[in-house]
Amino acid sequence: MIERAMVRIRRSQTRRALGRLMERETGRRLATSHVFVVDALEDATEDGDEQPTVRTVAARLGVDPSRASRMVAAAVKAGYVKRVASQKDGRSILLCLSKKGFRCALEARAFRTAFFSRLMENWPDRDCRDFARLLTRFTQPI
Repeated sequence: MIERAMVRIRRSQTRRALGRLMERETGRRLATSHVFVVDALEDATEDGDEQPTVRTVAARLGVDPSRASRMVAAAVKAGYVKRVASQKDGRSILLCLSKKGFRCALEARAFRTAFFSRLMENWPDRDCRDFARLLTRFTQPI
């Protein structure tokens, strides 16, 4: 039962599927890979990683470092991400969101929040709270 539900979630709620839906509903063309990088950097920052790198993005997205490097380079070129020298180690290159990246993160989060709210609009509040609690527990690292 859980396995089948997880397969359905994976198919319908992937970042790529949500990205396409966001494009359709907002009318804005977005490169989903840019949103992936922005999300990964936002997550890393929220988790207290003050020194996110390309390796951070690779780990968060579950891709190899060379693919993450290409994705980051594209996000930098598009203006969503900035490369900065580490204050602790000048040889290290860190990543941070630009103003455009922060706007993208806010827009993506707002869209996803509204989308999930629509999906669950007929659920009782208690079910929503229980689902959020259990899903959070389920997705915690082992």
